[in-house]
Amino acid sequence: MSMAHGRDRILVTGWFSLLHGEATAGDVLALARVEEVLRGAGLAYDVVWSPGFRADGTHFADVDPAAYSRLLFVCGPVHGPQVEELHRRFAHCVRIAVGVSVVDPASPAVTGFDRVLARDGAGAGPGLDLAARAPRLPGVPVVGVVLTHGQHEYGGRRRHAEVAAGLTRWLAGKDCARLELETRLDARDWRLCGTPAQLESVLARLDLVVTDRLHGLVLALRSGTPALVVDPVAGGAKVTAQARACGWPALVAAEAVARDPGPAGGEPGGRESGGREFGGGGSGGGELERWWRWCLGEGRDAAARIGAGFRAADAVADAADGLVAALGAARGTG
Repeated sequence: MSMAHGRDRILVTGWFSLLHGEATAGDVLALARVEEVLRGAGLAYDVVWSPGFRADGTHFADVDPAAYSRLLFVCGPVHGPQVEELHRRFAHCVRIAVGVSVVDPASPAVTGFDRVLARDGAGAGPGLDLAARAPRLPGVPVVGVVLTHGQHEYGGRRRHAEVAAGLTRWLAGKDCARLELETRLDARDWRLCGTPAQLESVLARLDLVVTDRLHGLVLALRSGTPALVVDPVAGGAKVTAQARACGWPALVAAEAVARDPGPAGGEPGGRESGGREFGGGGSGGGELERWWRWCLGEGRDAAARIGAGFRAADAVADAADGLVAALGAARGTG
């Protein structure tokens, strides 16, 4: 809510408000639950945000303590000098902690509150965390991000660093759940998949894969998941070739992403929209935006069809189909 003065106004704070605090998903959901209650009761309030989390929000530097009669501290542990400072700065306010953990009931951070509605550690049985009953949130796309920083065999044609920077900068502005993935397998590293089946199980549960890797493309389609693909090699190389082999149109050139990673509008540039057969025209950000929409729309069905085609009895030929003949020919000439 916007800042406004009033004798009975409430200031809502938490670790998400503190300069040296942090904003966790649970903290922000707990805040949403408290806001729901305050709005339902018709109570006026303002929320303070850490400038490190929301630069455009209301910060403590903007706050006139005299404008408030009550202060709420929402979620997290109540301890430490930053919480104690709130008691000093807002000593004239009625101060209430809600949904918090009490580590040391005798600490000044805890005793400074007029009322503590704890979730645990206050001598009473544990209570439900506030995040559990926060208002239901709309779903967002779950996007796997599969990038490579290698492939030095392409020499001066490599645009891998620029593509990764452009893609990740663009993705940071998208309202989606991003999941960084790696096609490299390692049974000893818990952060990586140890088998192809493990990776495919992840890919099959995604809404979209964003990748500049050949196998990022192939494994996504094999799982029936659409892929927004960028070829990180100037002029196109194996990623472009594989997109053509798979009949997959959502391909963007390295030059476009490195040149202009910003968002733009427009329609996909595939056959049906009159653009180039693969990738379309316009700025890199514009292409990314267009193919993003296409992948999350009709691209879902297209990926499912291609994935099913990989497994069909009459699947498109690959190099292994000629292997036995090649082995026989090699044996005959040996």
